[in-house]
Amino acid sequence: MKPILFLNPVFKQMIWGGSRLAEQFGYDIPGDDTGECWAVSAHPNGDCTIREGIYEGKTLSELWSSHPELFGNPGLDRFPLLIKIIDARDDLSIQVHPNDTYAREHENGSLGKTECWYILDCPEDAALVVGHNAGTRQELAEMIHEGKWTELIRQIPVKRGDFIQIDPGTVHAIKGGMMILETQQNSDVTYRVYDYDRLTGGKPRQLHVEQSIDVITVPAPSADESVSSVAELSKNTLHELIACDYYKVWKLETAETFSFEQTHPFLIVSVIGGQGQVNGKEIRKGDHFILPEGFGTVALQGDMQLIMSSI
Repeated sequence: MKPILFLNPVFKQMIWGGSRLAEQFGYDIPGDDTGECWAVSAHPNGDCTIREGIYEGKTLSELWSSHPELFGNPGLDRFPLLIKIIDARDDLSIQVHPNDTYAREHENGSLGKTECWYILDCPEDAALVVGHNAGTRQELAEMIHEGKWTELIRQIPVKRGDFIQIDPGTVHAIKGGMMILETQQNSDVTYRVYDYDRLTGGKPRQLHVEQSIDVITVPAPSADESVSSVAELSKNTLHELIACDYYKVWKLETAETFSFEQTHPFLIVSVIGGQGQVNGKEIRKGDHFILPEGFGTVALQGDMQLIMSSI
């Protein structure tokens, strides 16, 4: 049987970060401004290592290159996905991501960034920035250059257990107090449209206004299509949350025992609540692992909440 690949996360300190990755997940974080846990990543800016077993200490990118059979031999030039947990103590910048074509041309061959969010925690009456109110690209450019942020930005109400797909070209921002599990393409390209005039080391962070105007989708898609509530789903069922060109994502809540066959090129599993076992191996909230191609029967025991993804 192919081994379960448990991963050591990589942590990122951010101007807007907090301490809940330690408090809620038990991670050994580098400081109380830790904004991101790169839980499953083979990106050069954060390459996770294998925690244990015959591949212990190897990076995920090394394993992808040297043992493609673990991932179904997909023939891709890099591991395609990146899984994060984001702890936003303060608001993140208003931002947008390019698609593959724009990123390849303007960002040294990078992938673009399609992503989706599962809301782990948020305040009462929480909202996210998703979309904008400009009718044309000229109006968009004018509103950005004139700083008409309250008129431009569209906020939508959200709650714990909501799921949001963020396609390239979507203006978006995570608000303070939110904790999110993010599934995305393996890319670190983000264009900041506006950062609330915050300073880092006495200087404002770099903005990418012209690139943002280039890639923002105008007009924005309807807000009604943005959010789905998946908090209360039946247990012991694999619920598909999204299937797009870059990934599929499922939610599973186990009750006592549940088994299924691993039929994907690989299956990423994040334990977002509870504890139990996978094929006799102890797992708990905060664990992230990959079930390789051909793994066979996945036998889960315990009461757990899991988010899974594949290509």
